[in-house]
Amino acid sequence: MKKITSFTIDHIKLIPGVYVSRKDPVGTETITTFDIRMTSPNDEPVMNTAEIHTIEHLAATFLRNHKDFGPKIIYFGPMGCRTGFYLLLAGDYESKDIIDLLKEMFVFIADFEGEVPGASAKDCGNYLDINLPMAKYLAKKYLSEVLENISRERLVYPK
Repeated sequence: MKKITSFTIDHIKLIPGVYVSRKDPVGTETITTFDIRMTSPNDEPVMNTAEIHTIEHLAATFLRNHKDFGPKIIYFGPMGCRTGFYLLLAGDYESKDIIDLLKEMFVFIADFEGEVPGASAKDCGNYLDINLPMAKYLAKKYLSEVLENISRERLVYPK
């Protein structure tokens, strides 16, 4: 079998950033898949499921309600390796095109107070696996270390 594209990226050289993972034509539209890499693969600890789950709930809520990007959101969810998330958008985008959106989203997560949306037995299949303080910590870390002064090396996959 042929390797899928995401397994051809050198994860030893990969650092936290915002990368275009792939672009797929669907009818007359392009779906852009972004790799929102929050930790350095195989180099630092992965995120625990509780904070990933919390970020997923908060980010999905924020993105689907965004005034400009809301109608373009196809999917936001975690990577199986627990080093980041995938964001799928309807449209042909580059990494730089969504930096402001991601800044807004991670500020929303970092500043969030109250009950996590959808964190109830009625709304979620694993509602007890939530860690808001750690999700907020990781959002602040990603904002300050990656998004606030993002460099080209964090926008394009390493060769």
